[in-house]
Amino acid sequence: MNWLAHIFLSEQNIDFQIGNFLADPLKGKAWENASEELKKGIKTHLLIDSFTDSSPLVIQSKKRLREKGLLKSIVIDITYDYFLTKNWDSYCNIPFEIYTQEFYKQAEKRADNFPLNASKPVNRIVKYQVLHKYQSVQHLKTAFERIDRRLSPKLLSRDTASSYFESVQTNIDELEKDFLYFFPKLCEEVKKNIDSNKINHWKI
Repeated sequence: MNWLAHIFLSEQNIDFQIGNFLADPLKGKAWENASEELKKGIKTHLLIDSFTDSSPLVIQSKKRLREKGLLKSIVIDITYDYFLTKNWDSYCNIPFEIYTQEFYKQAEKRADNFPLNASKPVNRIVKYQVLHKYQSVQHLKTAFERIDRRLSPKLLSRDTASSYFESVQTNIDELEKDFLYFFPKLCEEVKKNIDSNKINHWKI
């Protein structure tokens, strides 16, 4: 799952949300004196990744794109964020714009208290309104192209994210069905491991 899903799949606490987002940039390790809520967010991120990677539905989505490919997981993560955005009102009782803008506002305030390796990605997600980057299929194409610009020449010679776009378009309906079956299962798994009294924004 990508950034939007990780932030949504959090207790309604800004440090928890940020920790769930920051786990990748921080390689799963919080800094000294980080809040307990932020650490819980990182732990939840790792749970989400583990459950997602082993899910037969996600594996099926990857196979819909092609049999082999180094970037299939990243492409599916981003595509699933598009489906979450598209179906947002089915999962969240806070409208998308209100939810994301509140996250940006609180995250920007908290970033001032973080070390540089944490504040930098938080400020980036706020500055570039990253949670809004997956609102259409065309946005997916742009997102895949952005990934390619960050890849090393060596990796680019073996695979590119943009090369999957045609397969995503062709299989978009089946991929969405995979997501719609998978996401409630992921929510149930996460719910077992967090405080269910602090996820009032969830509809499921």
